[in-house]
Amino acid sequence: MSARAGIVVTGTEVLSGRVRDANGPWLAERLLDLGVELAHIVIVGDRPEDMAAQLRVMRDQGLDLVITSGGLGPTADDLTMEVVARFNGHEMRFDAELDATIAAIVAPMARRWRQADPEAVAAGTRKQATVPDGGAVLQPVGTAPGAVVPPAAGAGPTVVVLPGPPRELQAMWADAVATAEFHAATGGHTTYRQHTLRLFGIPESEIAATLRVAEREVDGFDRLEITTCLRRAEVEVVTRYEPDAEQSWDALLDVIRGRHRDTLFSTDGTTIDDQVAKLLTGRRIALAESCTGGLLAARLTERPGSSDYVLGGVVSYSNHAKESLLGVDPELIERLGAVSPEVAEAMADGALSRFDADVGVGITGVAGPGGGTEEKPVGYVCICVKTGDGQVLAADPRLPGDRAEIRDRSTTVAMHMLRWLLQGSS
Repeated sequence: MSARAGIVVTGTEVLSGRVRDANGPWLAERLLDLGVELAHIVIVGDRPEDMAAQLRVMRDQGLDLVITSGGLGPTADDLTMEVVARFNGHEMRFDAELDATIAAIVAPMARRWRQADPEAVAAGTRKQATVPDGGAVLQPVGTAPGAVVPPAAGAGPTVVVLPGPPRELQAMWADAVATAEFHAATGGHTTYRQHTLRLFGIPESEIAATLRVAEREVDGFDRLEITTCLRRAEVEVVTRYEPDAEQSWDALLDVIRGRHRDTLFSTDGTTIDDQVAKLLTGRRIALAESCTGGLLAARLTERPGSSDYVLGGVVSYSNHAKESLLGVDPELIERLGAVSPEVAEAMADGALSRFDADVGVGITGVAGPGGGTEEKPVGYVCICVKTGDGQVLAADPRLPGDRAEIRDRSTTVAMHMLRWLLQGSS
């Protein structure tokens, strides 16, 4: 049986939604890599009693490990160390060596803060250098140290105390995992394997039906932990299992391949963005976007080396921009409307010619809010992908959702059209 863990993300700014939690998902992936089963992720405000309550819940459920993030700053409301020490039966102690380390880190900042009160800075440093008297202290990456704190007596989880800023937390993680206290808490962990399948062009209900078939046909199906979700208009199927259930995973993959051969586009975890980036090797692409406002260009340029194949793009909301920047015929817009398959192709032609590209993409649509007609409602999008030698792929789907969802789904459809066209021309 694997060790079980929980994550407690602290901070009223996270709880209120002003700051998006990046630490919980990142830590969840790291625990999976270690074969540690994650049971809970909770977010609590800066009230110490709320954190203590969540720690008690996780102890009562028999968890072996709890990871906290945040609440390690120099101010009075940063009380995570104190709460964790009390929870696991330790006193707090002042660490003079740690105090000197933090003071050296803070000194250059204090010199830049001309109005800073030296006594207040020293008091904040002293607070951060006061740590649980038991367990391992993790050296600061920013100004806040971390700690790995086992229970002083009796049963209970070891608590890993990490800072809130993701850069600091991630840099400190390896040191936490390397401690004897962490190994003692997770010593019974099992190594898991995980595979991600991605499908495009089917609803989530279709994969649910396939999993019901697999449940009847696959020996050891109950040993596979399967989750599905709809993300960016794609269906993801994530399967986690222990190594000796490999044959059950292979059988499940055969069932999914057999039923969804035309829509299963990734069996190795690669994303559509990964695949398109690879297919663009040796080619140059240019973009002409209207309703997506440059979001397709943003997706294509997220990877290192994208400047080798992305020449540029035009965001052309107005008809004048389509005409003057992309060379779209004004009569075409007047006759068919700016949102039409013909104008999308003319935009792709404009991107090809203006940037001297090998591949051009034109996207125009009605993303809202408001606008649209009965014939062309909100969500109607026209996409054209075209190569310099005349190969063309076009679609005009009606996509559900609000403005953000329509724009995001439009870029996903365009990416898949790029994949289809580029694979065919390879």
